[in-house]
Formats: sequence, structure tokens, C-alpha cells
Amino acid sequence: MLDNFIYISDLIGMITCAISGVLVATRLRMDPFGISVLAGVTAVGGGTLRDMMMGATPVFWIEDNTYIYVILITALLSVLWLHRIHRFPAYLLPIFDAFGLAIFTIIGAQKALMFGFSGPVAIVMGCITGVVGGMIRDILSGQIPFVLQKEIYATASILGGALYVLCDYIELGPIFSMVVAMLGTLSLRLCAIYYHLSLPVFSNDREA
Repeated sequence: MLDNFIYISDLIGMITCAISGVLVATRLRMDPFGISVLAGVTAVGGGTLRDMMMGATPVFWIEDNTYIYVILITALLSVLWLHRIHRFPAYLLPIFDAFGLAIFTIIGAQKALMFGFSGPVAIVMGCITGVVGGMIRDILSGQIPFVLQKEIYATASILGGALYVLCDYIELGPIFSMVVAMLGTLSLRLCAIYYHLSLPVFSNDREA
């Protein structure tokens, strides 16, 4: 049951992140190849780096090609949907991003603990899984990544990873721990979007 829950959650995360990649690509009027690339890197970028850092090779999507099919089908359906509605509301991108962040963060932390890594490392691996795909997407599209701005983005990921590690430590049950941590990450990120919450920014600019 746990394996099925993790697998389905992972696929849902793939779908939401692939959609966010398509939203960015179509907004920039990319061709089908560009759309597929942005959908793919957003969906698997973080998990790929995580697996390589942990030595979990070959990485997950090479072992299971279902991920590739899911990304391509999601990209195709998303393009058809966007073509039908002609334009997408601006709020959709951060919302899809938030769901992907919540799911991938906990998947990454869970996998790190499963491989025997410590709690702090699991939190880092969760954050890498959650944010790196979006970073690659933004860099390829010529934007400053969310995680490098004042957005409460990586902070939400770190909170989710820490919640999962804590719940796992006190043995609340794997599925319950994952759900609690996902909701914690998602709640913080969505609240930050809705209430326009942000971290303080620092600058060394001085008037002459």
C-alpha cells in the first residue's frame, strides 16, 4: 500500500510540474520541442539530481519509462487545453508549482530516509527534489528562479521536509507522515501566494 501511495503521489507531482512547464513554455511561444523540454525538466529535474547525489542510479525515470509517457501525454493535453481556452489565468502557474513542490519535497525526503541517510540530509534531498526542476525551467526560459527571489518557496520545502522527518522519527506511520508534511508544505506556499507573503530582501546599494 505504501509503495502504491508513493508511486501515485510521484506521478501526480509529475503531472502538476509538467503542466507548470507547459504554462511557461506556451507563454513564451515555444515550439513543441521547447514545450516538451520545459515540461520534462520541470517534472524530473529535481528527482534526477537527487538520485545522482544519493547514488540511486540508474535514476527513477530511466528504470520506469512510465514517467516519460506521463510527461509527454500531460504536455500534449495541456497544449490542447490551452489552445482551447486561448489564454491561461496568471495564478495557475504558482498553484501548480505549489502542488508539485509539496509532493516532490516529501517524496525526496522519504527516499533519502529509505536509503539510510540522516534527517538533515533527507531535508536537503527533499528541498532539492522540490525546487531544482522549477529552477532549471526558469533558467531555460530566461527568468530568475522563484527560489532565488523573496518568494516563500524553498522555505516551504524545508518546512515540509522537516515535518516529514519529525513525523517519521516519532513513528506516526509512513502514509500519515507524508500527508501531514505535504499539507504543511502546500499550506505555507499557498498562504504565501494568497497573502503575498515574502522573505526580507537585502541589498548593498548605497546612495552616492
